[in-house]
Amino acid sequence: MDCPKIPELRYLNFSKHLHFKKESERLPLNGSIEVTDHCNLNCSHCYIKDNSKKNELSFDECCRIIDELTDAGCLWLTFTGGEPFTRKDFLDIYTYAKKRGLIIVLFTNGTLITSEIADKLKDFKPFFIEISLYGMSRETYKNVTGSADNYDRCMDAISLFRDRKIQFILKTVLIEQNKHEIFMMKSFAKKLGVDFRFDISINPRIDGGKSPCYTRVAPEEGVNIEMADEEVRKEWKKAFLEENTEQDSNPNPLFFCSAGQNLFNIDSCGNLQICNMVRHINYNLRKVPFNKGWEQFPEILSRKAKRENRCSTCNVRHFCSRCPGWSVMEHGDEEAVVEYACEIAHERAKAILGKDAVRNQSLIETFRDKMQKTE
Repeated sequence: MDCPKIPELRYLNFSKHLHFKKESERLPLNGSIEVTDHCNLNCSHCYIKDNSKKNELSFDECCRIIDELTDAGCLWLTFTGGEPFTRKDFLDIYTYAKKRGLIIVLFTNGTLITSEIADKLKDFKPFFIEISLYGMSRETYKNVTGSADNYDRCMDAISLFRDRKIQFILKTVLIEQNKHEIFMMKSFAKKLGVDFRFDISINPRIDGGKSPCYTRVAPEEGVNIEMADEEVRKEWKKAFLEENTEQDSNPNPLFFCSAGQNLFNIDSCGNLQICNMVRHINYNLRKVPFNKGWEQFPEILSRKAKRENRCSTCNVRHFCSRCPGWSVMEHGDEEAVVEYACEIAHERAKAILGKDAVRNQSLIETFRDKMQKTE
């Protein structure tokens, strides 16, 4: 029975709340496991370097790692890939994690969902499923994923989940091949009554291959599309207002985000990482227990940048997706400036604060004060 006095907490808000609520306490609350690198699609923007099943964790290894991270305090676990459902034993892995009491989110492209799989998920419901939606037409799906039939399969999955009242959201990446259908996707999600989000940051492959970069939308155009969505605009404004302007206890840090505080990622070969972007620093859970690797994270997060660059004093860093992992993928250097990310940040700042404020720190602080007074 629904209680009208208890407000509904939307999935995306709950996710953010869990991500950041306990940041000061170093517990591995929120993790993700890439159960495979294999995928049945052939997306032009994909950052996985090797679409195969070689060396991926076995069922027994997955279960052992799930035991270890659960015992260490993990509450929230995301299964991703590749495409998880390319593993014939994925539902067994999923069910094992459910029985350990974990809150589970599934990432899927939806194209392999059958009525049998949907029935199983109905019996052991995930907290949420995040479905990657790549367009609103067969033509766009062919251009993005390599096959027009994938559009029909994804639509079928959405129907199967709706019929069984399995909660899901829709998400996509903004690339040249689907930019003309972004707001059609948003309207479709609104019609279904589900959340929708899109990301304009496209990285190279994790081995440094640059082919995904050719799908990028130009920064100015991408940000214009972003800011045309009032909800996205509000999110960036909120992020700007909440930016901590006090001096950090770790001046000139290499890592600026919350990765490794309460978050972690495990790749398909069992490598524990602070996040799925930072692949070059890892601990192989085939050789060391989860806790042993987790204990090494504070040292990683305390690392300082070895040289100064314009990022450390940038006026618009609040709008930037800068990341050492991205820098490694882009340039093979964790301190290198990613020009694409830099251009996006400046376009966002101009959209929120105005062109003059981008070059003037005092104007930025004036804008912050005015915005806070009107909130």
